[in-house]
This record gives sequence, C-alpha cells and structure tokens, in this order.
Amino acid sequence: MALTNSSILPTNSILQSQPSTPFSKAKPLSVLRISAVHSSDSPKNPVVSDKSVKQPATAPLAATKSATAPTTAPPKNAVPGKWTVDSWKSKKALQLPEYPDQAELESVLKTLDAFPPIVFAGEARSLEEKLGEAAMGNAFLLQGGDCAESFKEFNANNIRDTFRILLQMGAVLMFGGQMPVIKVGRMAGQFAKPRSDPFEEKNGVKLPSYRGDNVNGDSFDEKSRIPDPQRMIRAYCQSAATLNLLRAFATGGYAAMQRVTQWNLDFTEHSEQGDRLK
Repeated sequence: MALTNSSILPTNSILQSQPSTPFSKAKPLSVLRISAVHSSDSPKNPVVSDKSVKQPATAPLAATKSATAPTTAPPKNAVPGKWTVDSWKSKKALQLPEYPDQAELESVLKTLDAFPPIVFAGEARSLEEKLGEAAMGNAFLLQGGDCAESFKEFNANNIRDTFRILLQMGAVLMFGGQMPVIKVGRMAGQFAKPRSDPFEEKNGVKLPSYRGDNVNGDSFDEKSRIPDPQRMIRAYCQSAATLNLLRAFATGGYAAMQRVTQWNLDFTEHSEQGDRLK
C-alpha cells in the first residue's frame, strides 16, 4: 500500500511582524484563505501523444495493428483559464495509449459520456472546503491506497480492509496531532500507470508496456498488451461499485469510533500477550 501524507504548518507560524524602523510601524502579514488552486498551464497547447520513442521494426505488433492516439482539437468557445468539461482537451497530454481501432474508441467514449458521474458536485465541494482547512493548518491530510488497482483483486474484502486501515491511521493521527484528519482514499478509479518506456523486453521479446488495467493487460503476451478501449467501461463499473460500498461503510456505522477502537485491540485475541490476559 502506497501511503502519503502532508502536514501543513500552523497558520500562526506565518503571522510575523515586520521589523520596525524610524519610518514605519510593525504590521502583521495578512493571510488569504485558500479555497482552490488551479493549473497555470497554458490552454493553447493541443493534446498530443507521447511520440518520443517510435515502435522498432522488430516489435511483435505489426504496423497494421498500431494506431496513433486520438488527436483532439481544442474545444470551441474555450475561454482561457475557465474550466469546462472539455478543458482537458486543450492541455498537453503525454502517456496516451495508442488504440488500434479508432471507431471502437469513439464508440466507447460516447457510451461513457452517457453514464452518470461517479462523484457528485456536493462531494467535490465538501472535499474542497476540507482541503482548504488543511492548507490553513487547521487539519491534517492523510492519503492512502494501492499504487494501481486491479480487475483481478476487485472484491468487497479488499475494499473493506483498505477503508479500515485508513480509519485506523486517521484515529492515531487525530489523537496524536490533536486536529481533524481528512482521509482521502486512492481507490475507485486508480487503474492507469504511466511508464518511462513505452516498451518492455523479456528474453529478447519486446512488447508494449503494461499501462494499467484501464488500458491493457499485465500478461506478457501480444494479445494482452494491445490497448483495449472496452476496459474503460469495466473500470467505470468497478469504480462505481467501489464508491457505493465505501459510502455504505462511511454512513452505515462501520466507521464509528467505537469500532475503530475495537479494531486496534483485535490483535490481542491472537497474540501471546492477549493469551496472558484471558
């Protein structure tokens, strides 16, 4: 499990007085509340694929099976600096998979476009407010989850165990730091993996790199490594199911503090120290 956390300096650590001089009086620095931070990348760069390394002539995939990544023109009526659903199309994008069938890709994208959102606006606004508290030093941010989710490991027990560990770590940090802990799960959509090299070689055989279950398979064979757009539909369904279970855990009593305390004592039931207490 890859775990990252970031502690924020308390707000009062930046409230300092300027040194006084005969010509000026000491004035405290003002603090501006942070609500959101947006990317400063120029929206004029079109989406491009990573073409830094070309497929060698000896690669197992034939030239007829390779295809360029979709090149999308910047959206019409795009306003620089203003977010829209298609804003990402105006940004420079690397690590784009090269799908062999563009018609199938477009069909999958239209299908996904008709699906309901996995995360809703109210949830996003709530997280934005909590992250603002962390930025001001009034909360601690804990983020945890797998480096990449797998279709093979999708089951309720794995989801429950990851959620449980985050709750346990959050409880420890809350009591130790004496401040609220914002818990962010790196799950329900973590299916893509960027690669430093577009190809992988084993025993003299060179195949496209595994880019996560959202793109292709991890088995080292030609069929598995061909990017398949249908995988995005499966990733969507799995993400939606994962979030539904997490919402049930979070609101159905599973995350109650009494349960978290009991989890921390469960180890005594099957340990030498616990046997002494019986």
